[in-house]
Amino acid sequence: MTGHAEQLARTSFFADAETGMIQDVADAGIERSLTRGDILFQEGDPPDALYLVLSGRIAIAMSSQVDHRESVVALMEPGDLFGELGLLDEGPRSAMARALESSSVLEVPFEPVKTLFERDPRLLWNVTRLLATRLRVMDEVLADSVFLDVTGRTAKRLLELAGEFDEFQLPVTQEELAGMVGASRERVNKAIANFIKLGWIEQHDRTYRIVHRDRLELRSR
Repeated sequence: MTGHAEQLARTSFFADAETGMIQDVADAGIERSLTRGDILFQEGDPPDALYLVLSGRIAIAMSSQVDHRESVVALMEPGDLFGELGLLDEGPRSAMARALESSSVLEVPFEPVKTLFERDPRLLWNVTRLLATRLRVMDEVLADSVFLDVTGRTAKRLLELAGEFDEFQLPVTQEELAGMVGASRERVNKAIANFIKLGWIEQHDRTYRIVHRDRLELRSR
């Protein structure tokens, strides 16, 4: 298999597919390079392809029709697949996809993917598992919005962005972080300032260092 086929094979969506079938899907794909701010698709656009992140980060976001505020509902990183929903129901895009930094994605047209599932319908179980994962993530986001205040949600998002590292560079702007938290930038900045005052984190420009991870984790529950 080529590099793109191998990367597709590592996703849950294409797991268990025969090598030749995955290669056909990969061969139909087009690698696209993006700069920060480039938009792959807008909410409401007719869908015709799914995407695999090869490098960088892609934000999946929704915006309010009232005040145009944006909420980042998911952050796609290398190895993540997205944009598959329209393949299943042929409905319009439910959110926008925008590059948060220089990124590259593999754009895969729906047709070869449909052919793959028609040849081996058992692979639809992989789609079911992916959708179940999406639902679990959205359930968690909904629970956070109900049970966590802005400070708690800010702590949780910072821990998610840091991953296993104590020192990290914030990959999003303050406005985008606010969208991930689901609050105004002012309230998120106030929460971060409070963490700094407490000595839980240190900040220099966009570089953060977690000093007391246990306290952030406790605040995020």
